[in-house]
Amino acid sequence: MTDTFYQQEHANQLRPKFWEHIPLLELNDAEWEALCDGCGNCCYRKFLDEDDLLYFTRIACNQLDLQTGHCQNYDCRFALEVDCTKLSKQNVADFSWLPPTCAYRLRFEEKPIPDWHPLLSKDQNSVKNSGVQICDGIHERDVDDWFDYVIETTESI
Repeated sequence: MTDTFYQQEHANQLRPKFWEHIPLLELNDAEWEALCDGCGNCCYRKFLDEDDLLYFTRIACNQLDLQTGHCQNYDCRFALEVDCTKLSKQNVADFSWLPPTCAYRLRFEEKPIPDWHPLLSKDQNSVKNSGVQICDGIHERDVDDWFDYVIETTESI
């Protein structure tokens, strides 16, 4: 999770404009965390059917704050949610389903991050104001039928 607070707390570990010139796999831990824009889209449930169709839903992990797009229990998320997405430098290539606005995906593809990214805007509300967060999310615990919440379908990537 990243926001202006995170960037301020770890500023001494962030190299100047690291997102522009340092390869993704060479980022330090603080830079890796700061690269996340905090949209929360990776925390929404996806499922793959028997025909290899990938379904994106409005169903959020129970730990996701639906208003901010940030994990409410970031430090212990893997203990609380066994299927929590663990994105790392070692597996980033496996996450081609990440949104096209995701800074990890963009940097892996050697593309620039968007202007609304908090690293550029210096505004923790810029992600929400950009409209990239999923609207009308619902927590998994409140869902009976996942198909009622499908927002996009694509062939498996």
